[in-house]
Amino acid sequence: MTRPLRPPENKMAPEEPAKRRSKGKAAAAMRSAAEQLSALLGRAPESVSALKPTDDGWEADVEVLELERIPDTTSVMASYRVTLDKEGDLVAYERIRRYTRGQIDRRS
Repeated sequence: MTRPLRPPENKMAPEEPAKRRSKGKAAAAMRSAAEQLSALLGRAPESVSALKPTDDGWEADVEVLELERIPDTTSVMASYRVTLDKEGDLVAYERIRRYTRGQIDRRS
């Protein structure tokens, strides 16, 4: 006698889909922060160095090339803190730091 076939069990933990969804939202928030800041500044962002969810949406730190120099290590960079609402729209930004590309942060 053969037993009826059962569909394969979902071996994924219940929290995994939620984690995947939040990663997708984080990636979308990173892109949104970089694109909207670029539109306002007229400069392409180099990277998003920090991203965190807030009660009202997201907060991201975006690195932007402000002044290109030769050699490249002397180019002037800036970090901007970007605040996005829950829909991903930019509601505020501020420059929080300027530095040369070759500069290394010292640990305090």
